[in-house]
Amino acid sequence: MRFVAPARGEIDPAAFDKPPLSDWMEFGELLRSPEWPSVDVLNELRRDASTPRFVAQTRELEGEGVHYETRIGERGEIATRANNWHDLLNALIWLRCPRLKLALNRRQREEIAVAGPKTRTRAQCALTHFDEAGVVVVLRDRALLRAWDAHDWSGLFWTNRDAWRSGAARAIVFGHALLEHALRAEHLLCGKSLVIVDEAGDVGEDAAIEVVADRIANGTLLLDPQELRPLPISGIPGWSGGNESPSFYDTAACFQPARAGRRYPAPLHLTT
Repeated sequence: MRFVAPARGEIDPAAFDKPPLSDWMEFGELLRSPEWPSVDVLNELRRDASTPRFVAQTRELEGEGVHYETRIGERGEIATRANNWHDLLNALIWLRCPRLKLALNRRQREEIAVAGPKTRTRAQCALTHFDEAGVVVVLRDRALLRAWDAHDWSGLFWTNRDAWRSGAARAIVFGHALLEHALRAEHLLCGKSLVIVDEAGDVGEDAAIEVVADRIANGTLLLDPQELRPLPISGIPGWSGGNESPSFYDTAACFQPARAGRRYPAPLHLTT
């Protein structure tokens, strides 16, 4: 069933008070205001004027027949629908993480040049999955990967709750569709994640995003969707009201067993 975002006036304000949306409160006025921001307002928030700018997606713009990714790369224009949560949240990702978005765009255009605009390669699927539902996870302790590999969700989130609460395990939500689903506070959420192990504990969120952006840009990451690990982010302590009980990890629909034979790639190195 296709997801339908709630109207602005229908959103439970509590949705903005917990992650992942609470992590985006630098844009709180744009999210909480009863009025939709214009593309002019969004453009004023760009930190670097050389990055692509937002343009209204009108019927005339669509009639030009220019591919969405091509328009970004060749014209520096991000087609943005008015009064649309999906596109507004996409704009916020561009404002915070322009290098990562540019890396995804570059790779998408490279794939289009090879396969054509109507064929989707494995790499394009991986890039799109991460763009829409991506999460960058930074772990201090490799032992958490063993629980994750086995889809031992209770072990990952319940037994190791202190790691998530202290910041020794961190999830940085990048995907704008995942943020859009979070507008309905009752929804259980699962992201597509990439993992960095940071045993020294000196990698901040910005640095983690830069590592991922560099690896995507140089073509060594996101060549196949199988590189992405499912992460039910509703299991992270404090991210869902239901996860205060250990039974949540046995019964909630977002926690699925590992498929037979499924193997996940090693975490990312910190060098680019």
